[in-house]
Amino acid sequence: MAIREILLLGNPKLFEICEPIQETQLEQIKPIIQDLHDTLMDFRQKYNAGRAIAAPQIGAMKRLVYMHIDKPVVLINPVLDLKSTQMMELWDDCMSFPELLVKVHRHQRCRITYRDENWEEQRMTLEGDLSELLQHEVDHLNGVLAVHHAIDGRSFALRSQRQFLERERKTE
Repeated sequence: MAIREILLLGNPKLFEICEPIQETQLEQIKPIIQDLHDTLMDFRQKYNAGRAIAAPQIGAMKRLVYMHIDKPVVLINPVLDLKSTQMMELWDDCMSFPELLVKVHRHQRCRITYRDENWEEQRMTLEGDLSELLQHEVDHLNGVLAVHHAIDGRSFALRSQRQFLERERKTE
C-alpha cells in the first residue's frame, strides 16, 4: 500500500496505549499490515537494520506488530505471558530514534501469545535477541519506549559512536 512516516522520539502518540483489535476488524487492518511491511522494508534499505515494527510507530494505534526475519509474522494483540527471571544487558535501538542506542535490561526468554491474520491463537517461545525484539515491540503497544528502560544516565549513545561501545565491552 504505502511507505508511512515513522513517528520519532518526542511525538506524543508514541506514549499512548494502543487499542485491542477485534476479530471483526481483520479486513480493516489488512492495509495497516501492508503499510507496516512496506515501511519496514524501506527502513531496512535505508539503515540496513530493522526486524519488526509496531503499528503505533506509523500512527496506527492498534495492538499490532509486524515482524519479518525469515518470513513475515503478524502478531495481533500480542501478550508477553511468561518471562524468565534471567536478564540480559544490551544496547537497544529503535526505528523511532534510528541514531540513538539505549542500554537496557531485558528478559533472556519469554513467551508471547497472539492472534494471527486468521484469528488463530498462536504462541512463540523466544530466546536472546528475538526475546528482546518482541519485548521491545510489545512495549510500543503500551506507550513504553526503550528510553524508559535505560539502565542509568550513561546508557545512551549515538550509533555513530558505536566504536566506543565495542571498546567498552572489551575492557569490562
